Amino acid sequence: MEIYGYIASVFIGVSLGLIGGGGSILTVPVLVYLFGIDAFLATEYSLFIVGISSMVGSVSYFKKGLVHFKTAFVFGLPSIISIFITRKFLLPLIPDDILSFGSFMVTKDLLLLMIFAGLMILASYKMIRKGAEDNTEIPLPDHHNALLAAGEGSVVGVLTGLVGAGGGFMIIPALVNLLKTPMKVAIGTSLVIISFNSLIGFFSSFNTVKIDWNVLVTISAIAVVGILIGTQLSKKIDGKKLKPAFGWFILMMGIYIIIKELFF
Repeated sequence: MEIYGYIASVFIGVSLGLIGGGGSILTVPVLVYLFGIDAFLATEYSLFIVGISSMVGSVSYFKKGLVHFKTAFVFGLPSIISIFITRKFLLPLIPDDILSFGSFMVTKDLLLLMIFAGLMILASYKMIRKGAEDNTEIPLPDHHNALLAAGEGSVVGVLTGLVGAGGGFMIIPALVNLLKTPMKVAIGTSLVIISFNSLIGFFSSFNTVKIDWNVLVTISAIAVVGILIGTQLSKKIDGKKLKPAFGWFILMMGIYIIIKELFF
């Protein structure tokens, strides 16, 4: 199954390069079901893979002036704080065996996968529905919207810390709708936020698990190749047109995880 995992790793990067998000939502299922890594360790691996891939992907946007650092700070700082608290203090408090219903045991891995499946379904909804229209300039956000964006940044941080997803599907709508960021700038800024969030999350807790660096670096390198491909494709293909189809795929994956973990 590993060969399929490496192939899927390319598509993680491609989707990040094309639409600025969504790729990270595939990382944990790929690690769990194709590489056979347990869910908790998969969230740790995912943070590194997504962080490195997003950092590489953000370079081309930065060169084109499509990264707005003030916006990244407003959204990213609360997110980073939430990730650190979640990885350092909240996750270790969750026991391996949480509760049981007869012979059915709710484990830490099952809980993380169920949260992840719920995020996939939420992400699919946001991708399938008609997105926000592109803007042409960056008006200064009012304080009310900036506070809302900071609050959503905190929520994204907790979810990223819990399940290792970058949260681009939540970050981009917040940047566009709350902070009035043009879509292309939102994608570039989102990649910067995701890279910092993910890498800080990884390095805040990587010493608590045993990491196979050979596997992790290989998958990350393949995902980086994918994001370079996706960035080039974005010059020829409108990523917004691909979002609904990708959203339906994410929806089916989320439903598959729920059925597989609960009934098989």
